Amino acid sequence: MPIIEAVILLVALVLVSNILSHYLTFIPVSLIQVTLGLVVALFWNIEIDLDTDWFLLLFIAPLLFNDGRRFPKRELWKLRGPIFANAIGLVFVTTIVGGYLMYLMIPKMPLTVSFAVAAILSPTDPVAVQSISKRANLPENILHLVSGESLINDASGLIAFKYAVAATVTGVFSLSGAVGDFFYISLVGLLSGFILQTVVELLRDILRRQGINDVIFNTVLQLITPFIVYVITEEVAHASGVIAVVTAGVLSHAHENRLVEDLPELRLVTEKTWDIIIYLLNGVVFLILGIELPLATTNIIKSTQFSTTQAILYALGAWLILLLIRVAWIYLYEGSVYLRQRKRKPSLRVALMAGLSGVRGAITMAGVLSLPLLTATGSAFPQRSLALFVAAGVIIISLVAAVISLPLVAPDNPIPLRTRASLSDEDEEADDAALEPATTVRKMTEAEARIYIMRLAINAIEENRRQENQRAAYDLILDYQFLIRRMELKVKDDTEMQRVLTDEMQLRTIGLDGEQSAVERLFEHNQISMQSYRSALRRIERARQRLTQVSGRTVISTLKNWNKWLRQFARRLILRLSRANPHDLQAEWQLIDRESSKAAIKALSKHLAADPQKTAELDKQAIYHLVVYYRNRIERTKQASAKFREKYQQQTNRLRILALGAERSGIQSLLEAGNIPWQMASRLRQYINYSENLMMMTVDDGDPD
Repeated sequence: MPIIEAVILLVALVLVSNILSHYLTFIPVSLIQVTLGLVVALFWNIEIDLDTDWFLLLFIAPLLFNDGRRFPKRELWKLRGPIFANAIGLVFVTTIVGGYLMYLMIPKMPLTVSFAVAAILSPTDPVAVQSISKRANLPENILHLVSGESLINDASGLIAFKYAVAATVTGVFSLSGAVGDFFYISLVGLLSGFILQTVVELLRDILRRQGINDVIFNTVLQLITPFIVYVITEEVAHASGVIAVVTAGVLSHAHENRLVEDLPELRLVTEKTWDIIIYLLNGVVFLILGIELPLATTNIIKSTQFSTTQAILYALGAWLILLLIRVAWIYLYEGSVYLRQRKRKPSLRVALMAGLSGVRGAITMAGVLSLPLLTATGSAFPQRSLALFVAAGVIIISLVAAVISLPLVAPDNPIPLRTRASLSDEDEEADDAALEPATTVRKMTEAEARIYIMRLAINAIEENRRQENQRAAYDLILDYQFLIRRMELKVKDDTEMQRVLTDEMQLRTIGLDGEQSAVERLFEHNQISMQSYRSALRRIERARQRLTQVSGRTVISTLKNWNKWLRQFARRLILRLSRANPHDLQAEWQLIDRESSKAAIKALSKHLAADPQKTAELDKQAIYHLVVYYRNRIERTKQASAKFREKYQQQTNRLRILALGAERSGIQSLLEAGNIPWQMASRLRQYINYSENLMMMTVDDGDPD
């Protein structure tokens, strides 16, 4: 398949997989991507030619550089000794012991290939590890250990994998030579990454002093840094490009911390760009896994050495071997901590959950797909298809096992399993909670905090609403109310949301009754034509039908998505197709909107006044939003001349500035009260800054004020 078409297809499938994961929250997005790749390969017979060199460069370098940029965390740094020992020691044990046990299980697979498979299966997905560990409520030291280990074991696992593959390809392996080479490529790789990243940072500083501080230029420079570091280290120094890019990433992170106040825009743009790159790379890796599975499966099925059932059992056996090694290692670590501190006895359950947290991810897949096709003698790489099948099977089994085990250990916590491919604001929010010390102050989620500050913005708009700026005020309030309702879907449970939905439907029905009465009265008094009368009744009838079809959406979203633009489109269409005078029809529609909205507000007021006790039980936001919606319709019936539109834009901008100021004050109040951590406050302020920049862009485009 041509490379350009393949890239477009893979990116499109990554987007599709994340859309599906929004609805299939109980399935990790990585499994969805594997399935999509498998479907594409089976039904469209698509193959992607892989080259080992560019595959490692394209996926390994940026993924590990990004891991380095996000390391270390404060909690993880406290256990740096055990973490580094775990990342190296556990990988070594997994490679030797696990590889040998796999060799005993599959005698036809050469020992060096077994070592290679075990080595590449030793790295774990850091996001998945933290997702499981936090939800399983593991002890703090175990949580930090497995989280920190997962950030570092990529490098050690890939080095061990590289040696095992080299031994298979060349047929030569010397223990003393391997130890010497290991220290050489590790130390030189570390030194190379440090020197090259230092040179890059010095270059950036020199260019900045020369006035070359363009954000796009500096972002692109950082994006190509891991590729430059990897290539130079591998090709020139003949050392470990893996360790080099991790080192460069860590150094880059330290430098960014010093520059965060100097170049905030660069930091923001860089972070978002890296998020996009990691999002795509992880997705593409698992899609390629799905596409490669039929090839590996076909080779296994056609093979006379193994049956398909045997291959599946081999994959399950390999996963059990890795799980037992990991559980034993964690249990022994707990025992050593208990002997030193006498605080907590080792627990087999904790060790088992820490073992199940070892979900294999993109690094494992990228590595195993890079297995060469031929050895140095020109013969086929021994049991390559089986190695690929076993590795892919272990990845899938580890994901499925984690999904099954999560509800068992945390039945009251519905948070789905997350992997590198599903990073989001919720993950950052979880990190915020871990970073903040425990207090008695009620902590707010990001959705709750946004609802709070948006209500402050509405209050500010209401306080500054005057007769002359009512349309601008109601437009802004309506938009804020829509955002609030969408946020409430995240913080309210199903029972509460069903009650709110019932209130909205009841109130909306009363409003529609008032609208219909007003339309009929206008027609009886000959104030509107038959055509306008029938059109208005059809609009009301469609609104009633939508009330009975609401499923998973609020009435507010229906009003927002339909009554705002579908009504306007239908109105324009009627004006064009009608033989009547367009100006007369326009005036009739304005009259209908104005009088029907007034009648709806009157009907709602009468209903609410009839039973004060029942009114007190209704959702106040639903009442307020519906009243604002009708008032907004009344204001929109005013003549929209060019002069009016210019004045309206100026009024909107002034009210928006006041609203943003209220939001900023609200964030500061929440931060000082301890309701939100500073990381969340920073993100909320960032959102306000983006909104303000967007507003200023609009002003620059057309508002002279």
